[in-house]
Amino acid sequence: MVATLFAQEAASATHVANIVTRNAWIIPAIPAIAVVLIWAFGKRLPRGGSEIGIIGMLAAAILSYVVLANYIGGNGPLVVKQLQWFPFGLGQKLGLGIRMDGLTAIMFPVVTTVSLMVQIYSTGYMHGEKRFTWYYTALNLFTGSMLLLVVSNNLLQLLVGWELVGICSYLLIGFWWEEKANSDAAIKAFITTKTGDIPFLIGIFVLFASTHTFDIGQILAKAEAHQIPTITLTAAAILLFGGAVGKSAQFPLYVWLPDAMAGPTPVSALIHAATMVTAGVFLVARMFPVFEGSVAAMNVVAIIGAVTMLMAALLAMVQDDIKRVLAYSTISQLAYMMAALGVGAGNAGIFHLYTHAWFKALLFLGAGSVIHAVHSNNMSEMGGLRKVMPTTYWTFVVATLALAGIFPFAGFWSKDEILTEAFRVGYGSTAAHGTAWVAYLVYAVGVLTAFLTAFYMSRAVHLMFEGEYRGSGHPHESPRAMTLPLQILGILSVVAGLVGIPAWRRGFASWVGVGGEVKVSSANFWLIAISLLVALGGLYLGRRLYMPAPATEPLERLGWFHTLLVNKYYLDDFYMNGIVKPIRDSISQAMYWLNQNVLDGAVNGAAAVARAGARKLYDNVDQKVIDGTVNAVGIGTQDGSRLLRYIQSGDVQRYAAVLFGGVAVLVLLFTLVFR
Repeated sequence: MVATLFAQEAASATHVANIVTRNAWIIPAIPAIAVVLIWAFGKRLPRGGSEIGIIGMLAAAILSYVVLANYIGGNGPLVVKQLQWFPFGLGQKLGLGIRMDGLTAIMFPVVTTVSLMVQIYSTGYMHGEKRFTWYYTALNLFTGSMLLLVVSNNLLQLLVGWELVGICSYLLIGFWWEEKANSDAAIKAFITTKTGDIPFLIGIFVLFASTHTFDIGQILAKAEAHQIPTITLTAAAILLFGGAVGKSAQFPLYVWLPDAMAGPTPVSALIHAATMVTAGVFLVARMFPVFEGSVAAMNVVAIIGAVTMLMAALLAMVQDDIKRVLAYSTISQLAYMMAALGVGAGNAGIFHLYTHAWFKALLFLGAGSVIHAVHSNNMSEMGGLRKVMPTTYWTFVVATLALAGIFPFAGFWSKDEILTEAFRVGYGSTAAHGTAWVAYLVYAVGVLTAFLTAFYMSRAVHLMFEGEYRGSGHPHESPRAMTLPLQILGILSVVAGLVGIPAWRRGFASWVGVGGEVKVSSANFWLIAISLLVALGGLYLGRRLYMPAPATEPLERLGWFHTLLVNKYYLDDFYMNGIVKPIRDSISQAMYWLNQNVLDGAVNGAAAVARAGARKLYDNVDQKVIDGTVNAVGIGTQDGSRLLRYIQSGDVQRYAAVLFGGVAVLVLLFTLVFR
């Protein structure tokens, strides 16, 4: 009886979950509705509209977990729905629709939960801001745009979400636009990501030219069936990857992300953990069969990932601004994901995206809590905060251990899965996923980056929380609205990795289904032990060098290499002096020449024509017509006056003669008319 009752309840729950899954469009619709409501009524509400955003995002998060549970339970169907928008071309139809699968199911909770935590946190962090309502409007638009992106079933709809995400990031990075540095950072982010969007757009149309459809499902099916020429797949994949490089801040387009720290810290958490920068990784994962069909494209993705993860980790070591440390950390961790996708370990890459979201959001919100207390981003002005900010400290430590890949925290499972899969691909020489040396490169660079990651995070923890306070004022723990999200994300930073234990991994791979078969036998415990020991070594070195805080930066002993890192490989200088300024100067010179020789010439010519026309009008109209008319009237008046003067002479006899003559004329006329 009890078993039957439980079975009925389970069937009922599955039925409800299937209904939610088949109508997943509701999830991105919720923040879209919230945007309208906050914009219309936010300023009239006691909390400035934040209550609308939080309640709406809570509902979206609950529905997201219902969908995720459905897929984890093996009941999640592939749902593709499309509403025709308008026809174009020869028999082509562009529609608005959803594509609901395991990849979408894993992204929904990431986006909605991080957004919910950020919105709760922001009620404390952004309290008193004059554009508080606008801030929540933009946050919900940002979240809705990302949800639209991940649920899209065609590339043009995905492009709409992609561009909306970029616009929202521009608005939020430049939220405090009154300061020029902030507006410059927003412009830099927008232009740099647009640089990547150009090849992305071309790649979409390359695929359309080959497949005659924008539908993602049809494109992927044709790629898997080898119905698209390899050269087309290679070109399309590399072009699409250009967009991912821009959005996910990979080499060489990563320069915008550290400057994007000019925005409010909660915005940084949302950008780095769930929305903009993860969009590039999602794009490669969504279009994975297209990439997988080209060894060259896979190698490009893997090599760019390997190069970026090391470059960014090295830069994170020398930063004093805690937000910049975390920004370079994000670049490095996204490169881990890209490298995993490049060697064919797609599921491992998405697994790391999933775990990374929780501890990276926690790190940014923890950093925001510290910044809120000390009113500075610089770690050199912190220290000793462990005693006065215990909740912030312990949750930040949890996130640090997760990012460093320490057992049993979330990052341990996902990072080691990437390294293990890279080694396995190299060892097995799985040609379909790239060449063996590329996989070995990813593994070697990944292990080195794991050491650097643990080191720079250990450095950050000790500079911020240990020793004596080096700043001004009297810092204190943040309000409950800010510490509650830290505690929730701290729990997720521990338990989120449990789906990576051997008993779960086949299930994770089966319902995410990005690529790369994850095998229990691939969990080489020697490889895991190596990466764990490397991470512990990085933590120890950080403690050794920065406990207590040194009077001078220990890394300055690296000499020229430290200088190279402080100057960010001079890449920003190269872009500014080698690309931006020459182009800007060339455009300025061209505009000056155009102004002097074309526009001014045209204006001067028009003026000459106008002067000649005016002269003609003066000679022919003014002088002859207007003045002639006036003169004729004057002459006529003058002649008439002479005649009147002749008549009005004062001679009575002349008056009598005129009178007699006039009467005679009247009599004659009267006789002629009336006779």
